[in-house]
Amino acid sequence: MKTLENHVLVYDRDCPMCKLYTGAFIKTNMLDLNGRIDYCSIDNSTFPNMDMTRAKDEIALVNTKTGNITYGIDSLFKILATRFSVLQYIFRAPMFRLAMSKLYSFVSLNRKVIAPGKVFESPTSCTPSFNLRYRWAYIVLSWIFTSVVLSQYALRLSPLVPATNFFREWLICGGQLIFQSISISLIRRDRIVHYLGNMMTVSNIGALLLLPALFFPNNFLRPEIYVAFFGAVVFIMLLEHYRRTKILGLTAWASGSWVAYRLIVLGIIF
Repeated sequence: MKTLENHVLVYDRDCPMCKLYTGAFIKTNMLDLNGRIDYCSIDNSTFPNMDMTRAKDEIALVNTKTGNITYGIDSLFKILATRFSVLQYIFRAPMFRLAMSKLYSFVSLNRKVIAPGKVFESPTSCTPSFNLRYRWAYIVLSWIFTSVVLSQYALRLSPLVPATNFFREWLICGGQLIFQSISISLIRRDRIVHYLGNMMTVSNIGALLLLPALFFPNNFLRPEIYVAFFGAVVFIMLLEHYRRTKILGLTAWASGSWVAYRLIVLGIIF
C-alpha cells in the first residue's frame, strides 16, 4: 500500500467535508501523518509558490521537496493514483477529467452552504470564491431532487393527506424560494443567496431522510406511521434550519417565516 510521501494538503479546517476526506487520506496511509496542514495557519512565506487565492477554491497539494504544487482535482488524482496505479489511465481521459473538474468545482464552491463551519465567511477563514452560476445550479438541482422525493413519499400518506404529484411539489418548493427570498430581504439582503443555498441543503437533508421509505411498497406501513415519521423529519429540518441561520447571522425571523410558509401551504392543501 503505497503512501504519497513528502506531500502536504492545504485544507479548510472550517469545512467538515474537507476535514473528513483529508483525515481519511491520512488514516488510510495515502498521506503520511504530516500530510495535511490548515490553510489558516500558513501565509505567503510558508509555501512561496502557492497561489493563496486559488487554494481557497481548489485544495492545494504541495511537494515539500521540489515546491511543485497541484490544485483541486489534480491534487486528489495524484493521491489516489499513487495508491491505485491503475487509476492513472482513467484520470488521463479528457472527458473524465472535465466531468470530474466540473463536479469538484460544484462541490468546492458550494461547500459553505452544503456543510458550513461554525462561522460564516470570517476574514481569516478559507472561504471559496462566490460563483453565482454554481450556487444557482446547486439550488435548482436541490429543488428538483426534493420535489421528486416529496411527490413519491406523499403516496405513502394517502388517504390521510390529499394526493399530489411532482409538478405540485415543484411549485411548492419554488414558492418557498420566492417567499423566503422576500422574507430574508427584509433583514439581510446581502445574505439572500447564501441563505437559499443553506435552505436547500436543509431540504436535501429532509429528502435523504425520507428516501429509504421509497424502496418499500406504498402499503408497507400504515399511513399514520409515515405521517409521524414525516413530522419527525420536519422537526429535524427545523433544528438544522435554525442552526444554519444563526451561522449566517440571521434572526429568528428567518426560521419563523420558513415555518409560516409551510403552515400556509398545509392550510391550502387541506
